[in-house]
Amino acid sequence: MNRIEKTFNKLKAGKKKALIIYIMAGDPNLDTTERLVLELESAGADLIELGVPFSDPLADGPVLQRSAERALKHKASLTAILALVARLRERTDVPLILMTYENPVHKYGERRFVEDAVKAGVDGVIVPDLPMEEAGPLHNHCKRHGLDLIFLAAPTSPAARLKKIADISRGFIYYVSITGITGAQLRDLTDVRTHVAMLKNYTDKPVVVGFGISAPDQARRIAEIADGVIVGSAVVKIIEEQAGSPSGTAKVIELVQALKDAIR
Repeated sequence: MNRIEKTFNKLKAGKKKALIIYIMAGDPNLDTTERLVLELESAGADLIELGVPFSDPLADGPVLQRSAERALKHKASLTAILALVARLRERTDVPLILMTYENPVHKYGERRFVEDAVKAGVDGVIVPDLPMEEAGPLHNHCKRHGLDLIFLAAPTSPAARLKKIADISRGFIYYVSITGITGAQLRDLTDVRTHVAMLKNYTDKPVVVGFGISAPDQARRIAEIADGVIVGSAVVKIIEEQAGSPSGTAKVIELVQALKDAIR
């Protein structure tokens, strides 16, 4: 049982929902990311996603695209991010998930990536541009080494595909709440409620919801439906707006604490 499974089991036993916070590794620099991960955990983040900056993202909205550009300027490579995780593992057991794209993984080498990620202390990986039909080699490496490969389900996914995603995904299932990019607004929960219920009919694995969630009230409403809530762009936007400001981290922590309070 890895850290992701242990965390969800503990939350379920306490009838609580998971708060998953996304930040871009290396924005504004890797030292700040290292400090921020520890502060996010203290503020109430149950799991933390570390974005791996990539020059040609598909799922990321403007906020995360700019964040990736800043991180790339500060040399936040996949190798450097794995080293960051290894350092963090000396100080925390919070589950850490990498959100990357297939190109960096392919260039690194899928087997080598999985082996090095596990050695560093990564618990899971999300590759949004890798469809499950093409994920066989990476999935096999992850399964062999105990790294959770987490797949995304979308509002446009038909029932048969949702079932396959539920079967193959490990750690949890990431339900994308909108047909759009990160940072877009989530207004109607009808489809979210329907598809999360459908996924729960297919699996006992946790189902978490991301994209379009930026405020405590939205997080509360999602937590009533799903096993967890993912918030990213709202956090990264604060990091961008408060760049260089001593109060920047404090404003991020303030938001995370408000989100945590809302889903209790």
